[in-house]
Amino acid sequence: MKRLYAGFDLHASNNYLAIINEDGRRVFSKKLPNAPRCILAALSPHKKKIAAIAVESTYNWYWLVDMLMENGYEVHLANPSAIQKYKGLKHADDRHDAHWLAEMLRLGILPEGYIYPREQRGVRDLLRKRGHLVRLRTSLIISLQHIVTRNRGFKVGVNDVKRLREDRVSPLLECDEYVSLAGSISKETIDHLTRQIRSIEKAVEGKIELSPSFSRLLSIPGVGKILALTIMLETGPISRFNKVGNYVSYCRKVSSEWVSNEKRKGKGNAKNGNRYLAWAFSEAAELARRYDERARAYYQRKLHLSNRMVGHQALSHKLARAAYYIMRDEVSFKAEKLFA
Repeated sequence: MKRLYAGFDLHASNNYLAIINEDGRRVFSKKLPNAPRCILAALSPHKKKIAAIAVESTYNWYWLVDMLMENGYEVHLANPSAIQKYKGLKHADDRHDAHWLAEMLRLGILPEGYIYPREQRGVRDLLRKRGHLVRLRTSLIISLQHIVTRNRGFKVGVNDVKRLREDRVSPLLECDEYVSLAGSISKETIDHLTRQIRSIEKAVEGKIELSPSFSRLLSIPGVGKILALTIMLETGPISRFNKVGNYVSYCRKVSSEWVSNEKRKGKGNAKNGNRYLAWAFSEAAELARRYDERARAYYQRKLHLSNRMVGHQALSHKLARAAYYIMRDEVSFKAEKLFA
């Protein structure tokens, strides 16, 4: 009995299913709605022969992968950023893409992503929402600071803007009713976001604890419990990264550059990797720069050699490297090793 391999080219409202045999011959292909009943019905006649299924890692893959695994199929999550199309193709469509996924799976060359455990995805996504709200709040804080600076000639501190129990901003903008309204709306929105962020933190801290191999992340300067949980949930098993360079690249903390004969020939996909880990280590670098003497000294050295962004990126790169060894070897942070 010849084994079969299937590929799903997944979209928001539909998908394209392609099935090939172990010789590469096309057995079945059809465009289907994103309805479990229709998908399972299409797979049912071939179920006993299907060795594995490849699903494209789009933003909405959870439901399809879970459904297929619950029904006994071996599922592989395809990493689309690592899949290259032949540039000489004159025509490509969903049907071609689905068959190519199945073909790479058959040949054992499918670039795969990590299927995160279903029971932890909800907490991870909640922390992603927290990060989203933090970024929104930051943009509003900067905007409100600019309003105060334009109208009063000085800059109000971030902690004063974020303060919930006392409004230190509105009295500064009473000179004009329209300016006052803009300021009060910004302040009220910032306060609302702060309360929502704190409610998420409270829910997450009561739901999940740092595992032993990740608890030592708290020894890294700039990393508190929420950032440590974010790093843990976004990283998954550290064993899936063979080297520190693989992990740091996944965190988007390495530069992307193509060089030939000592000449720059362009750059690759700088956004390839986990943007939530990139944000987490950027946050850690900013906090470490403020409150840790050795981290601040390292940042200042890089700052004098280049500019602020290079210094910040260099520090976050260092912290990501430290986190890898801390998680892999279950050791505590040692500043003398990192900043020597």
